[in-house]
Amino acid sequence: MSACKPPPVISAETYLVNENERLETTKQEFVNGYVYTKTEASRNHDRLAMNLAGLLFMQLRGSRCRVSQDMKVRIQTLHEDYFYYPDVHVTCERELNNYYNTSPCLVVEILSAQTARIDRSEKFAAYRLLPSLQEYLLCSQDSPIVEIYRREQNWEVEYFMAGASFALNSVKASLNVNDLYEFIIDEPNEV
Repeated sequence: MSACKPPPVISAETYLVNENERLETTKQEFVNGYVYTKTEASRNHDRLAMNLAGLLFMQLRGSRCRVSQDMKVRIQTLHEDYFYYPDVHVTCERELNNYYNTSPCLVVEILSAQTARIDRSEKFAAYRLLPSLQEYLLCSQDSPIVEIYRREQNWEVEYFMAGASFALNSVKASLNVNDLYEFIIDEPNEV
């Protein structure tokens, strides 16, 4: 009987070289030496990410803040090193690396059955290590429910549902749940 072999541990530098030179479109995330393939997005996930990024882009246009949808975020401490691909994030600081950001003030993850546990626990814990992070937004991909965690409120959760509006203090923007989820709320019933 053979034992399962643990995945190889690689350096952050090796991960970056491999990730930036790969020809395939599947994204991989890095967690303290281990590489994990990011799950593929559903149609609702894609629509919600586009709506979020688009609405934020329009409100932040002309400011120093930049919306990213396909950019890695690096979280590095003395003993930990992560690279994640948030679904959307905003940074208002000058970022120096062409392939990842290190100072987002807002991070958004879109929840699916496969990702909810990791987004709520592992990723949330890692993102909170970023001194720049002020708000963490979780959005259900299948129903109009938004959760906001704010540093200024000790990361206590606030919920917003269909019809509600909410402010994102970190970027001085406001969004309406119905605008984010128009593809669910306004979808005609099929016969």
